[in-house]
Amino acid sequence: MRIPVVQHSSRRRSARRRRVLWGGGELLVTVGVVLALLVVHQLWWTNREAKRGAERKVEALEREWGDDNSGAGGGDSGASVPTPSASPYQDSSGRDRQQSATARQSSPSWSQAYAILTIPRLGLRVPVAEGVSKQKVLNKGYVGHYPGSQQPGQAGNFALAGHRNTHGEPFRYINRLRAKDVVEVETSSATYTYAVDKTLPQTSARDSGVVRAVPRSTVKPRYGYSEPGYYITLTTCTPEFTSRYRLVVWGKLVSMRPRS
Repeated sequence: MRIPVVQHSSRRRSARRRRVLWGGGELLVTVGVVLALLVVHQLWWTNREAKRGAERKVEALEREWGDDNSGAGGGDSGASVPTPSASPYQDSSGRDRQQSATARQSSPSWSQAYAILTIPRLGLRVPVAEGVSKQKVLNKGYVGHYPGSQQPGQAGNFALAGHRNTHGEPFRYINRLRAKDVVEVETSSATYTYAVDKTLPQTSARDSGVVRAVPRSTVKPRYGYSEPGYYITLTTCTPEFTSRYRLVVWGKLVSMRPRS
């Protein structure tokens, strides 16, 4: 009977295969750990840091304005806004309070935080900064003001953008807003109260019509407005954890309360 002989070359090949398989396994485990750390960084760490930074900025703005209140509130006690064509903020002496409040505002510098956005239904209170740069504005947990759109309280469209996921995700739940929900914008000169009016659940990321002075979707024209007014627009990405489409919420100005 012949006894099989194991060749040294066969042993070497088997050893190399084991080393390759072991090395491949280690590489996969390492890649998995790295990906897990990246997910933790994006979903937890960036949110934590951005939210803390945004809270500190809100506190700094309140100190700068000498406002000891923790929230805006009471917006319905301000001047009403009857029509977009008339001056809506005249007091009993006939002075135009909107003009005087606007005159006290200075044009914000690029990426400067200059206002506070409060949405009571969402428990949201975050800074508003000029521009929509990811690095300098949105990734800091701020809400960004679209350059070229109007400022708070002005006739036209005060248009804002914010992250829906990661980096503070201030607009994660704006899909929960319903008609007549309150949205308040505080500046150094006044508090402007808007009421949610319409929602566009999904449109193209390139749908610039939603942030125009008279906002109307160019992709879905049945969504939007046809007359001048005092509008606010909130935009964010949809579906969650993607940036393929945009979710849009619109509101109308209902009152303004000047700071004393």
